[in-house]
Amino acid sequence: QVQLVESGGGLVQPGGSLRLSCAASGSIFSISTMAWYRQAPGKQRELVAGITPGGITNYADSVKGRFTISRDNGKRTVYLQMNSLKPEDTAVFYCKNVQTNSWGQGTQVTVSS
Repeated sequence: QVQLVESGGGLVQPGGSLRLSCAASGSIFSISTMAWYRQAPGKQRELVAGITPGGITNYADSVKGRFTISRDNGKRTVYLQMNSLKPEDTAVFYCKNVQTNSWGQGTQVTVSS
Protein backbone atom coordinates (compact mmCIF):
# COMPACT_ATOMS: atom_id res chain seq x y z
CA GLN A 1 0.00 0.00 0.00
CA VAL A 2 1.02 3.59 -0.58
CA GLN A 3 2.31 5.13 2.64
CA LEU A 4 1.40 8.68 3.66
CA VAL A 5 2.80 10.37 6.76
CA GLU A 6 1.40 13.68 7.97
CA SER A 7 3.19 16.14 10.19
CA GLY A 8 2.88 19.73 11.33
CA GLY A 9 -0.21 19.63 13.47
CA GLY A 10 -0.38 21.16 16.89
CA LEU A 11 -2.01 23.73 19.12
CA VAL A 12 -2.34 27.29 17.85
CA GLN A 13 -4.25 30.39 18.85
CA PRO A 14 -7.10 31.76 16.75
CA GLY A 15 -5.68 33.80 13.91
CA GLY A 16 -2.50 31.77 13.88
CA SER A 17 -1.00 29.64 11.15
CA LEU A 18 0.18 26.09 10.64
CA ARG A 19 1.65 24.25 7.70
CA LEU A 20 0.85 20.59 7.39
CA SER A 21 3.02 18.26 5.36
CA CYS A 22 2.24 14.86 3.92
CA ALA A 23 5.15 12.78 2.75
CA ALA A 24 4.24 10.04 0.31
CA SER A 25 5.98 6.91 -0.77
CA GLY A 26 5.61 5.34 -4.17
CA SER A 27 6.33 6.32 -7.73
CA ILE A 28 2.71 7.15 -8.51
CA PHE A 29 2.61 10.29 -6.37
CA SER A 30 3.32 12.61 -9.28
CA ILE A 31 0.33 11.33 -11.25
CA SER A 32 -2.07 11.21 -8.32
CA THR A 33 -4.60 13.73 -7.16
CA MET A 34 -3.93 14.47 -3.51
CA ALA A 35 -6.29 15.85 -0.92
CA TRP A 36 -6.58 16.99 2.65
CA TYR A 37 -9.58 16.02 4.72
CA ARG A 38 -10.48 16.79 8.30
CA GLN A 39 -12.72 15.24 10.89
CA ALA A 40 -13.93 17.00 14.00
CA PRO A 41 -15.37 15.09 16.95
CA GLY A 42 -18.89 13.93 16.22
CA LYS A 43 -18.76 15.05 12.60
CA GLN A 44 -18.28 13.44 9.22
CA ARG A 45 -14.89 13.53 7.59
CA GLU A 46 -14.93 16.37 5.07
CA LEU A 47 -12.83 17.40 2.11
CA VAL A 48 -10.76 20.48 2.84
CA ALA A 49 -8.68 20.86 -0.31
CA GLY A 50 -7.52 18.90 -3.32
CA ILE A 51 -4.81 19.26 -5.91
CA THR A 52 -4.41 17.50 -9.24
CA PRO A 53 -1.09 16.31 -10.67
CA GLY A 54 -1.03 19.48 -12.76
CA GLY A 55 -1.61 21.75 -9.79
CA ILE A 56 -5.29 22.52 -10.18
CA THR A 57 -6.77 23.11 -6.74
CA ASN A 58 -10.15 23.12 -5.10
CA TYR A 59 -11.20 24.12 -1.60
CA ALA A 60 -14.09 23.79 0.73
CA ASP A 61 -15.95 27.07 0.99
CA SER A 62 -15.13 27.26 4.68
CA VAL A 63 -11.39 27.50 4.03
CA LYS A 64 -11.21 29.49 0.79
CA GLY A 65 -8.91 32.44 1.14
CA ARG A 66 -7.34 31.03 4.29
CA PHE A 67 -5.86 27.67 3.28
CA THR A 68 -3.55 26.83 0.40
CA ILE A 69 -2.78 23.35 -0.85
CA SER A 70 0.40 22.78 -2.80
CA ARG A 71 2.65 19.95 -3.85
CA ASP A 72 6.27 19.25 -4.55
CA ASN A 73 6.48 16.24 -6.82
CA GLY A 74 10.24 16.05 -6.44
CA LYS A 75 9.84 15.66 -2.69
CA ARG A 76 6.68 13.58 -3.04
CA THR A 77 5.06 15.89 -0.52
CA VAL A 78 1.78 17.74 -0.36
CA TYR A 79 1.31 20.73 1.92
CA LEU A 80 -1.56 22.56 3.48
CA GLN A 81 -0.78 26.10 4.56
CA MET A 82 -3.42 27.20 7.03
CA ASN A 83 -3.71 30.87 7.92
CA SER A 84 -6.21 32.82 9.98
CA LEU A 85 -7.13 29.68 11.86
CA LYS A 86 -10.43 29.54 13.68
CA PRO A 87 -11.57 27.35 16.57
CA GLU A 88 -13.94 25.58 14.19
CA ASP A 89 -10.92 24.38 12.21
CA THR A 90 -10.07 22.10 15.12
CA ALA A 91 -9.99 18.56 13.78
CA VAL A 92 -7.81 15.64 12.88
CA PHE A 93 -6.43 16.35 9.41
CA TYR A 94 -5.81 13.49 7.03
CA CYS A 95 -3.87 13.31 3.81
CA LYS A 96 -5.28 11.18 1.00
CA ASN A 97 -3.99 9.84 -2.25
CA VAL A 98 -7.21 9.90 -4.22
CA GLN A 99 -6.00 7.55 -6.96
CA THR A 100 -5.02 4.77 -4.57
CA ASN A 101 -7.57 5.58 -1.85
CA SER A 102 -4.73 5.66 0.66
CA TRP A 103 -4.87 7.67 3.87
CA GLY A 104 -2.31 8.98 6.28
CA GLN A 105 -2.54 8.43 10.01
CA GLY A 106 -3.88 11.90 10.71
CA THR A 107 -2.47 14.86 12.58
CA GLN A 108 -4.32 16.81 15.25
CA VAL A 109 -4.92 20.52 14.74
CA THR A 110 -6.31 22.38 17.73
CA VAL A 111 -7.17 26.07 17.54
CA SER A 112 -7.81 27.52 20.96
CA SER A 113 -6.98 30.62 22.93
